[in-house]
Amino acid sequence: MTVIATESLSKRYPRVTALDRLTVDITPGVTGLVGANGAGKSTLIKILLGLSPASEGRARVLGLDVATEGNAIRERVGYMPEHDCLPPDVSATEFVVHMARMSGLPPSAARERTADTLRHVGLYEERYRPMGGYSTGMKQRVKLAQALVHDPQLVLLDEPTNGLDPVGRDEMLALIRRVHTDFGISVLVTSHLLGELERTCDQVVVIDGGKLLRASSTSDFTQATASLAVEVTDREDALLELLSEAGLAVRAEGVLLLVDMDPERGDRTYDTVRDAVAELGVGMVRMEQRRHRIAEIFRTGPADGTGTADPHRQEGVNHDAA
Repeated sequence: MTVIATESLSKRYPRVTALDRLTVDITPGVTGLVGANGAGKSTLIKILLGLSPASEGRARVLGLDVATEGNAIRERVGYMPEHDCLPPDVSATEFVVHMARMSGLPPSAARERTADTLRHVGLYEERYRPMGGYSTGMKQRVKLAQALVHDPQLVLLDEPTNGLDPVGRDEMLALIRRVHTDFGISVLVTSHLLGELERTCDQVVVIDGGKLLRASSTSDFTQATASLAVEVTDREDALLELLSEAGLAVRAEGVLLLVDMDPERGDRTYDTVRDAVAELGVGMVRMEQRRHRIAEIFRTGPADGTGTADPHRQEGVNHDAA
């Protein structure tokens, strides 16, 4: 079963092509849509909601044709926009009830669903305050609540962690995960923070310049490599030198030392690293088998090996966010 399916989907404007023959199938679960600004993420969402016509190609959402069944799609799909859209002099309860009524719920059901949804996103105690006094994190939670209030089968979340501090991002990501695990609602979430998607999503779709670079499960993206990631409290240079003298291939990557597993030593490579750390008398923060990161797709290009993604379009993609 697919919740979203596109076939040769294109969107062209007079001076730019926003989507270029995009073909992808998205299955139930939490799916990350990643790409830099201008990659085509927001354009795709507008087409999926039936708000913008495609130049060519086809797309279906929950089995419905976006070209002819937009109203039916919007009844079954929730949408959290990226931009600030909340009226400052209205309370969260008033706003979410209004959005529930707009989605077709009767008054009593709209009030009941609003209370339940605001409780779920952690705004129950603040629900009667005007939203103009809300923090950025609280406003993001209201936008998530209005996307969920009519009990959709699918929600489209556009950059839901924008403007949030690290704690706020973690809390929002946990909420997004619970949308699927607790309520069975599928999620398509856009982000330029690759680390967020690695932690949150079941599958990831990477687009660049409107073209598909790769779509697969997160586990496929992050398969284990033949390197150990080693982090110590200090004296990284000394440890690198000591491991090199012991015959291991090692290189620095930020705060980490990446140590290639020695085929002859096998798992004894771990012992060599441990002994070197102990000899230096430094603390071991972590030693684990390194996994590929989604950011590497932007360095290696499309799965067919035809080239690298355009580096100019990678601006705005945070490769290191965790």
